[in-house]
Amino acid sequence: MNILGINCFAHDTAAALLQDGVPVAFVEQERFNREKHTKAFPDDAVEFCLRTGGVSLDQVDIVAFAHKAGVDYARGAADALKRLPLSAKRLAAQTYIDWSLVARQRSFLKRWGYRGKVINVGHHQAHAASAFYASAFDEAAVLTLDRGGDFLSTTLSRGEGARLDTLKEVRNPDSIGEVYTAVTQWLGFHPNADEGKVMGLAPYGTDRYTPIFRDFIRLSPDGSFTVNLRWFRYQIEGRTPWSKRFVERFGPPRLPESEITRHHEDVAFGVQAMTEEAGLHMARAVHGMTGSKNLALSGGVALNSVMNARLLAETPFEHIFIQPAAGDAGNALGAALHVWHHMMGRPRRWHMDHAMFGPEYSEGDFKRTLTDRKLPFREVADPPADGAELLSRSKIVGWFQGRAEVGPRALGARSILADARRAEMKDIVNAEVKHREGFRPFAPSVLDERGFEYFDGYSTNPFMLLVLPIKEDKRQVIPAVTHVDGTGRMQSVTRANQPYYRLIEEFDHRTGVPVVLNTSFNLRGEPIVHRPEEALTDFLNTGMDALFLGPYLVEKDRL
Repeated sequence: MNILGINCFAHDTAAALLQDGVPVAFVEQERFNREKHTKAFPDDAVEFCLRTGGVSLDQVDIVAFAHKAGVDYARGAADALKRLPLSAKRLAAQTYIDWSLVARQRSFLKRWGYRGKVINVGHHQAHAASAFYASAFDEAAVLTLDRGGDFLSTTLSRGEGARLDTLKEVRNPDSIGEVYTAVTQWLGFHPNADEGKVMGLAPYGTDRYTPIFRDFIRLSPDGSFTVNLRWFRYQIEGRTPWSKRFVERFGPPRLPESEITRHHEDVAFGVQAMTEEAGLHMARAVHGMTGSKNLALSGGVALNSVMNARLLAETPFEHIFIQPAAGDAGNALGAALHVWHHMMGRPRRWHMDHAMFGPEYSEGDFKRTLTDRKLPFREVADPPADGAELLSRSKIVGWFQGRAEVGPRALGARSILADARRAEMKDIVNAEVKHREGFRPFAPSVLDERGFEYFDGYSTNPFMLLVLPIKEDKRQVIPAVTHVDGTGRMQSVTRANQPYYRLIEEFDHRTGVPVVLNTSFNLRGEPIVHRPEEALTDFLNTGMDALFLGPYLVEKDRL
């Protein structure tokens, strides 16, 4: 049976194809149209999924859309009506958004000529399914946290076998994601896109505003929470999501690209601390409801890897799973999984142990790209060994191998790699390669079996969604990936992740260090590279020293 999952709710549109319950393709639309966090309908992603699965759309048994427009409208409009006349713009926007979703769905069915079965899955149902059914857990507590969808911001659930049962819901406008995004915008970053920058900025700050931020979120004994809306306006209209009271206390918003001051760092610290405390509160509550030792986590807030690490370290949960596309893109997969397991009752026989569900290219594609640009290149017999050798000489390497990862983190298929042993490499890669803010950290990719040597509280984390303390005696060994607070957003690399595992293994053989600096293969503001041509353009326009396209190597000093 073929089930096509589609997320076209708002941003991060995507598609996924299940065949008899197993994903064969899963990709974000932004990789094709090169618009980060795109809202465009994922036609290219759908086409890729069908082509990869070897089927046409008329061979798809069910199309599962990850939204219920009518539910979202009914709840959102009811809330907006309570806040009239101030919320008139929001009510109009709610109407437009929901009708546009209906129109998008109808347009797709008409354009593609699909006459099969269509099922609409709730936004948070899809989030929960994308986490639990992709995990290896037979049973688990399930927590979804995001800005909102179906006018819900949070759900606490229990998963067991093929069942997923919601235990508690928190409706908008009570939303940790909305608060975090509002502060992201006030800090001069792009809302719904740059929240990771705030997480990276927070460790530079102090806790002087933390007591005030605790007033933003009021935690309830039953595991729910409410937002003190006197600080915000997003519940009325979204352009200026903070209130006059917020500005009186914290000052005018920072202008984008202007200086970041200690004041801004302290605000980032405050909103991050608030988020972590609220996450701990809800995780403990859902543990109390379920008694499970396992936690599956999804939603955009689940990309907050600092919070995730605290959930594992400071709650009774022994295991945590966050799938790599935890944000809205993951709902394409979640909607399909929800239909297959929860609605159809089909047993589980798959779990996500890698993220490589995207496009790949042939050696012929790579060779043609290089030949067309008239660049000197050479074929190497062992790219991991050659790549490790270059890294051991502190060269910066573009690495384009196999099928692309899904999600916002590069996991060794579309990565830029560097020597984690050189402290100055962080500034070099930020300034000369990524062209981004200097405060932003890089990820350490570590051989899984060696992770305990480098990280306190080590837990296998293949999708780069836990920030852990780096052992004090290792911080000077890998300074380029040690953040200002002594932590690293680490990625566990197992033997299943070939040839990336072998590259790090070869680097270890040469240097005695089983860790490399890993960052996504893109420049600031771009999606991760999709085609060989994009990888080559980024290579030529930045301070990268070498580029591997499959078995072919291009080196700057030979151009």
